[in-house]
Amino acid sequence: MERIGLIDIGSNTIRLVIFEFDTKSGLNEILNIKTPARLSQYLTEDLMMNEEGIEVLTKALRSFKKVANKFNVNALHPIATAAIRQSTNSKKIIEHIKKELKIDITIVPEKDEAFYGFYAITHTTDVEDGVSVDIGGGSTEVTLFRDKNLIEAHSFPFGVVTLTKKFFEGKDHNDKSAIKAMEKFLSKQFDQLPWLKKHNISLVGIGGSARNVARIHQSEHSYPIGGVHNYTMSEDDIDEVYSIIRKSSRDDLKDIDGLSRDRVDIILPAVAVFKALFDKISATQFTFSRKGLREGYVMKLLSEHYPKEFQKQNIRKDALYHLANEYGIEEENAEQRVKLAQSLLNQLIDLKKIEVSKQEKQLFIDGAFLYYLGSFIDSDSSSPHTYYLIANSMIDGFRHEERVKLALLASFKNKSLLKFYSHETKWLHGKELENVQYLGGIIKFVNAMNISHTNSVKEVKLEKEDKHFTLYVESSGEPIAEEYQAQRQKKHIEKILKADLSIIFTKS
Repeated sequence: MERIGLIDIGSNTIRLVIFEFDTKSGLNEILNIKTPARLSQYLTEDLMMNEEGIEVLTKALRSFKKVANKFNVNALHPIATAAIRQSTNSKKIIEHIKKELKIDITIVPEKDEAFYGFYAITHTTDVEDGVSVDIGGGSTEVTLFRDKNLIEAHSFPFGVVTLTKKFFEGKDHNDKSAIKAMEKFLSKQFDQLPWLKKHNISLVGIGGSARNVARIHQSEHSYPIGGVHNYTMSEDDIDEVYSIIRKSSRDDLKDIDGLSRDRVDIILPAVAVFKALFDKISATQFTFSRKGLREGYVMKLLSEHYPKEFQKQNIRKDALYHLANEYGIEEENAEQRVKLAQSLLNQLIDLKKIEVSKQEKQLFIDGAFLYYLGSFIDSDSSSPHTYYLIANSMIDGFRHEERVKLALLASFKNKSLLKFYSHETKWLHGKELENVQYLGGIIKFVNAMNISHTNSVKEVKLEKEDKHFTLYVESSGEPIAEEYQAQRQKKHIEKILKADLSIIFTKS
């Protein structure tokens, strides 16, 4: 197990994130604290950081170093972006921090900053083709990627703080003439990059400003599940958030749910950037990735020592493996459940008793693997714990709708509870909900076939005899618990067959 402390020295905020990593449970964030330092405001006209700015930086780093030491980090990585990168006295700043605090600041080059954001997106989401945007206080990084491969990268020398200073100094945050001038400026800036035009792909936002946009939209619509990673918005959704911010007074902004107080005066330029880019690339959707520069930096660092980790082709598989380990799922028992579930489902498909999509089949397999994960908390109420844990956990590679389906499958107990859980989101109806019930029933039934965790059942064969069905269960040992539970749970299979089912256990 390793603990890595990363201090992200941005133009707007300085943030300490402490990550814990091991190969079983993956990379997890155990602490995330920040201070709104606004370092870019301490840059003079000739881009020299003044003594007050250097003192603000020193004070923040001294505090964060003490916190990191208390958490026993193996390594501390202070990384700096636009504010220090653009400072003409950056060398002096780094030498001062080295002398005062005995820590080395690494300045992240513009293209590397864009790369780490791209790396995080392509290793934690299912977006194959997209344009990423990370707007900080003093710079905006954009990339173009196809098939999760980086094609282009660029850093613009403006961010939310510099845009606010350039267009809104001495004016209201929503001054109409200032907004119009800023929008014209942004369009002209983005026109400089021919590769930004009309791609019809996803626009992926990372960083604090994008997170606030997602949270504002979720709050406006009473979004039923937690988390903003992989949250998707349409062009109308972005326009809605933009309209809310433009119409609100400065005091009203402080009361908008989802908007951090320290971003009240800089949120409008951020949304303007997202809207301008959305229009420029003719985006299909705006997706937020909670994983950005910091995660990308740490993941890339760890991948050099653990080359089997962070494979962009195995995002879902790795995420489920780490989640299962975190909640103590026995891998051998889970794999047995998956094996029996797949076998029985394939036989029901062959008999034309159920029809499922490729996506439903994969979620079914994943649900069988994670079945009753919530028993880690309380075995007597494992179903509700399982649903709420999965539905509200950030699982890399899963869109929110898929996460809810996975939660419904992995928590399945009966039709009544399924309807109760699904009512929370109201996302599933008709055949889609019926299939979740049938697939969940199969998982519950095969779980009964290994209730003793001895893997005694070797094979299941479903045969039709006139209007009746018989399931032959080949097993070893004395699976008396499985025989009893199978009879209790066979009703779930009978609902799919719409016929009676006999179960016969045979010796292997």
